[in-house]
Amino acid sequence: QVQLVESGGGLVQAGGSLRLSCGMSTRTFSGYSMAWFRQAPGKEREFVGHISKSDGSGGFTSYADSVKGRFTISRDNAKNTMYLRMNSLKPEDTAVYYCAASLRGPTPAGPYDYWGQGTQVTVSS
Repeated sequence: QVQLVESGGGLVQAGGSLRLSCGMSTRTFSGYSMAWFRQAPGKEREFVGHISKSDGSGGFTSYADSVKGRFTISRDNAKNTMYLRMNSLKPEDTAVYYCAASLRGPTPAGPYDYWGQGTQVTVSS
């Protein structure tokens, strides 16, 4: 059973930084396309960014316009972990952040087959 576990969320002031992690229980992590999504209160879940499956290289990345230039996604296949580095955080980045995974090589925004439980990020003004 594949499981995804996010960590690293918390409360940060506007302009600050956080790094989220997503650990995955699998022996074939490098074969999964991975992504981050977020959902703010009262809003629909939205795509944040993705990183393609990789065979040792870092993988290709793509980002939503709202986070481009501020957020960076990376992966460490040896640790079965994906990261989301968030800089220059804004109050509108406040949301529950979810990681997702798929073996199918979906388009960046999905669909994804496996999801984590989410981690709360709150940015105060």
